[in-house]
Amino acid sequence: MTNKKSYKPGSATIALNKRARHEYFIEEEIEAGLSLQGWEVKSLRAGKVNISDSYVLLKNGEAWLFGSTITPLSVASSHVVCDPTRTRKLLLTEKELSSLFGRINREGYTVVALSMYWKNAWAKIKIGVAKGKKQFDKRADEKDREWQVNKARIMKHANR
Repeated sequence: MTNKKSYKPGSATIALNKRARHEYFIEEEIEAGLSLQGWEVKSLRAGKVNISDSYVLLKNGEAWLFGSTITPLSVASSHVVCDPTRTRKLLLTEKELSSLFGRINREGYTVVALSMYWKNAWAKIKIGVAKGKKQFDKRADEKDREWQVNKARIMKHANR
């Protein structure tokens, strides 16, 4: 029998898009693979990636990650032309793609990148089907967050 490494969720995060949860209501989360070049994988291992302004475009029956930046390493091969902001193909099943097409076209949703992480040896990205928040929604979320902090503080001091 071969021993496989056990996968530990949350331990291999490469990049997070914290602003996405502030700007959007996330309805559904989908895990997708990424089609990457060799220099991009090296940069991911070094943590030189930014997905804060990225979103997903759907065209010709395929999903593409647009707006993400992977900064090339200075020691990368000199014969490779590195484009840090190129659009990268997302690897999804036909069922997931058709579901995304339907929700975006009919219901007015958008698809944003939430996080990028390692799953065993593969780089994965978690994308979310999202609807935009209004300003009062953001204020209500901030108020709830502050109340949770205050409640934890009160409970901590109540036990003394």
